[in-house]
Amino acid sequence: MVQTDLAQLTSETAEWRQILRNYREEFQECKKLLQDNCRESPRDQLVDIEHFDNQFHIQLVNIHDLKQAIKQHERRVDFEKARPDGVGNDTYTEHERLLDAFLVLENRLQQLRSEFRDFINATNC
Repeated sequence: MVQTDLAQLTSETAEWRQILRNYREEFQECKKLLQDNCRESPRDQLVDIEHFDNQFHIQLVNIHDLKQAIKQHERRVDFEKARPDGVGNDTYTEHERLLDAFLVLENRLQQLRSEFRDFINATNC
């Protein structure tokens, strides 16, 4: 039972990190698209362009920070696996906290993605 739980923890954190890597790559491309294709945009679109550029920067920082927290959690799980008393309840609690943080961030990233696609489609930027 404990091994299954530990395997599940490891599997989940690996999946979260892969999803975050995918978002990081996508948002870096979106940021590049803004910089390369939106330079000659009309004045009224500049506020939106700056908004998206700022949001991509902020969310890339959030992705990095959460990935680091997940890596630290993975190291803790690996360390505790070797202990005679195994993984403690605090580690499971931390896993749940990270899951919540991941889900909140993923929701935010999906919203930003959708808003950006709407903006690109509306402006032909």
